[in-house]
Amino acid sequence: MDKLISAEQAAQLIDDNATISTGGFIGIGFAETLAKAIEKRFLETGHPNNLSLVYAAGQGDAQTRGLNHFAHKGLVKKVLGGHWGLAPGLGRMAMNNEIAAYNLPQGVICHLYRDIAAGKPGTLTRVGLHTFVDPRQDGGKVNQVSEEDHVQLMPINGEDYLFYKSFPLDVALLRGTTADAEGNISMEREALPLDGLAIAQAVHNSGGKVFVQVERLTEQHQLTPDRVRIPASLVDYVIVAPAEDHPQTFAETYNPAYTGEIRVPQTQVNPVTLDARKVIGRRALLELKKGGVINLGIGMPEMVSQVAAEEGLLSSFTLSVEPGGIGGQPASGLSFGAVTNATSVVDQPAQFDFYDGGGLDQAFLGLAETCPEGHVNVSRFGPKLAGAGGFINITQNTQEVFFLGTFTSGKQELTFEGESLQVISNGQQKKFCQSVQQITFNGEYAAQKGQKVTFITERAVFRLTEHGLLLTEIAPGVDLEKDILAQMDFTPEIAEDLIEMDHRLFRKGPMNIRYPGSTPVKQLRSMFKEVASHRATASKTETAALAS
Repeated sequence: MDKLISAEQAAQLIDDNATISTGGFIGIGFAETLAKAIEKRFLETGHPNNLSLVYAAGQGDAQTRGLNHFAHKGLVKKVLGGHWGLAPGLGRMAMNNEIAAYNLPQGVICHLYRDIAAGKPGTLTRVGLHTFVDPRQDGGKVNQVSEEDHVQLMPINGEDYLFYKSFPLDVALLRGTTADAEGNISMEREALPLDGLAIAQAVHNSGGKVFVQVERLTEQHQLTPDRVRIPASLVDYVIVAPAEDHPQTFAETYNPAYTGEIRVPQTQVNPVTLDARKVIGRRALLELKKGGVINLGIGMPEMVSQVAAEEGLLSSFTLSVEPGGIGGQPASGLSFGAVTNATSVVDQPAQFDFYDGGGLDQAFLGLAETCPEGHVNVSRFGPKLAGAGGFINITQNTQEVFFLGTFTSGKQELTFEGESLQVISNGQQKKFCQSVQQITFNGEYAAQKGQKVTFITERAVFRLTEHGLLLTEIAPGVDLEKDILAQMDFTPEIAEDLIEMDHRLFRKGPMNIRYPGSTPVKQLRSMFKEVASHRATASKTETAALAS
């Protein structure tokens, strides 16, 4: 096979000052062998150096794997990425002004690959308006040494758009399962195809080199041609990786349920221990639309699918995750992005086409901090750079958005007795702040567009109105003044018909709801109004009787 080389030879072929693009989602599809070889060559020789690194999704384990191999002073001079939290070494370099650094929406970068491949000047979209990516704020720049403008405000026919400009790519570091003698790449044991094809096309059409790490070789593919994800015409070099550098995810060597090789019965579910996360997941489940297409973000929203599985409700709606999985049950932790029993898997740019166009019925994302206006920050906290990932694409283009998180940050002590909640101690930091450190989601812009926005915690639920946050529900057993208002830096509006959260949320056994979207909350509100109406009528009758 003419294209077959070692990882060490591949590292030798990468020039100083090259612009490198890496594929991957956490650990799925990341070319670990190639990243290690580049790191090793740099540490031994000082080359390649001054690289520019471009990637869409977060790639790493927050320790040593993935993009953490590039976290060496001198190895990279510039990083443009969608999510930074899994590569803390690069984040520290960015915050210390040691590299030029940019944080752009994950979906925009995916689409930018396709536009670079097509020879277009850039990507035109509304995604990022009124957030830190907007050039009227930070333009996606992370620090003071990031001088180049990558985002431009462009009004068209009286409407504002953002233009993300194209640039050439020199090197692609990609991954697949099997390469044939010509270099055609299939991905039958990969959990996701991601943006591999788009990156390969972009680099090839920029005149660059495409390196693909694979698990194995074959003389000729025994699969149908449509199973070839990256054609040989785009592949310059093939590298066979050792098994330890080619796990399906950073948490699992290989799970056949992620590739559709087997199907796991939905009845095989281990119940989750009752805690704040489970309460939040349960409350979110009550909002899911029967038959809806839903996005679940990483972190707290992962609990929604676990609770849905416990209640036997996964088939009541279609869950999806931004890297391409549709249907089934999304995995969690370092396997997030993979899907058990998926009904289909599309590539990442196509998934964001669907998301950006408003295809989602509902989206459930994490909540790090918010403020009276309903702005949300999940991307930057003091010296820590997390990054936005697909958060901006999803939250700006979905009509119903739910932010899920514990009421305070840090260790909380809670007890659950008699289907109620008692707060023993709160976390060290407040999430409901006077202002957010960075605007990843603009609440005022959402209100103007008429989006339905809800904030769900274990002890309170808020709705976003044109006046800001409105407290609509509190947990049974919780003290409004001590456990909620005293733990906020501002006083929200409080609904006149403030009600208790559904008591079943705090039950140690199953909730036994028949289907999501049955909205016990609406039933409770209706009951409250009926009682209030009855009391008002009774009061009028009593007053009339006294007057007579």
